[in-house]
Amino acid sequence: MTLTTCLALLAFIAQVALGADVLVDWNIGYITVNRDGYNIRRAIGVNGAQPIPPIIATKGDTVFLKVHNSLDVSTTLHAHGLYQNGTNYMDGPAMITQCGIPPGGSFTYIYNLTQSGTYWIHAHDHHQNSDGLRTSFVIYDNDKPPYDYDEDILLTFEDWFREEFAEREAQTLNPDGPFPPPHGYGFGLIDGINGNYTKPLYFKPGRKYRIRLSNIGALNWFKFRVPGHRMQVIEVDGVYTEPLEVDVIDVGPAQRYSVLVTARETDIFNYRYNATLHANFIPATQGLSPIVYQGSIIYRKNAPFKQIPIVDESSLVTLNDINLTPLDREPELPVDRTVTYTLGNALYSTGQHLDYLNNITFRMPNVPTLYSALTMEGLAMDPQIYGPQTNALVLQHNEVVELLIHNPSNLPHPFHMHGHVFQITEYGPASLLFDDPEAPKNISTVRATGPPVKRDTMVLPEFNYIKVRVRADNPGIWMFHCHLDIHFAMGMAFAIVEAPDVLQQRMTVPPEMYELCSQQGISISGNAAGNNGLNLTGLPNPPILIPRNITTTL
Repeated sequence: MTLTTCLALLAFIAQVALGADVLVDWNIGYITVNRDGYNIRRAIGVNGAQPIPPIIATKGDTVFLKVHNSLDVSTTLHAHGLYQNGTNYMDGPAMITQCGIPPGGSFTYIYNLTQSGTYWIHAHDHHQNSDGLRTSFVIYDNDKPPYDYDEDILLTFEDWFREEFAEREAQTLNPDGPFPPPHGYGFGLIDGINGNYTKPLYFKPGRKYRIRLSNIGALNWFKFRVPGHRMQVIEVDGVYTEPLEVDVIDVGPAQRYSVLVTARETDIFNYRYNATLHANFIPATQGLSPIVYQGSIIYRKNAPFKQIPIVDESSLVTLNDINLTPLDREPELPVDRTVTYTLGNALYSTGQHLDYLNNITFRMPNVPTLYSALTMEGLAMDPQIYGPQTNALVLQHNEVVELLIHNPSNLPHPFHMHGHVFQITEYGPASLLFDDPEAPKNISTVRATGPPVKRDTMVLPEFNYIKVRVRADNPGIWMFHCHLDIHFAMGMAFAIVEAPDVLQQRMTVPPEMYELCSQQGISISGNAAGNNGLNLTGLPNPPILIPRNITTTL
């Protein structure tokens, strides 16, 4: 081998070790689309188009996502599932970790990829996710993955509505209108188009396929099944798991899975996969909800499709995530303290029905919470300085907290924790606030029997509680919120303020982030109101919850 060849080889190895720079340029603006094949409406696109192409990179790469905001309101982006360890200021939630990018403004997100797996990127300002500002984000392993497969396939699921989100939000929060408002019925998109017309998957006999399932929708679940094939779960929300064979996976909003599917041994028949759009709180209506979308699996052109008998769904094995085991087999974390939350919806003094956690409905502060944590010195450990409506949970560095969350309602809620994966250790019957004839009487307690599953987005079923554990080893401000966009808009969220004392020692925010605030006259220091100490003058008065036994004419 010549010296030149040796040097070239060393340069290549160094490049692989250091990772590549991945440059992505997004001009975010309004466009007119017909994504479901039926309804023409305004949406939010990138570079004048929808769907937005997925971002593909490799662990060790650095993604530079340059954003220009051509909207008439501010915008931000969140890389859903990335830990952002040491770079909390790049996490994206408006007025939590940054000021929004103003209309006409530009900003570059920098993601140092220390993880592999299936993620996604979406807006985190003005609920623009619902209007199309979202796409999948796949990070390949930079070495051999723990499982062998011949091809990697991405299926991205979305729900899509006739109306813009602002219209649906206005209906929901209108104090003079009915609550709940009339149900809207979404359409299902697979890889950006009507699910019945998406491109087929091409299988070859005997080969093994990794299929990534990513639900980047705002309200609906997608129930995925591949009749006539075996399906093994190997990844959940970016975390590799031990293989678990199932028939059906119900992918909740913001959740992701990878499955291994082994092709049939012959190409005599083609097959179809099913992706059923549904939400159990939307009334069943023929042709509207649920909707079964069928994608093609092509073994051979012009081969007939295999006619598989319809089976009773109760006879199928549907994934329960608590049965998954992480590949690293991390044991249950020892709990330092437990914090209990109860969620719900109630009438407030504004005349609106709002969502809450422990009776507090979330509202943004006047100063980004991260900047309050960095500038309030010793008071940063006091949750009061973050304002009553952020419902701040302040954590000590490296403590293990167990969140016990009760859902005494008839709606399931997909909750996402920024900056972490958490362990799910237990589901069980929720403590009810009131007698509810809809509440089932036979909900059993289900506990992890081994190393608990780790993920960043869990579904809390109706009338259930859930216990999750997380170690506070990532100083920063991390949102915890329902990922049904309308519920987030109604206030089902709180801010986790993690080790602000350590954060003050370690973090320096890039000056261009402060510039986003100064362009809009937003303070970058002080408490939630921009003041010193505990003086919160200037924050809006929080709405007052009206007890259920009090009648009102509001």
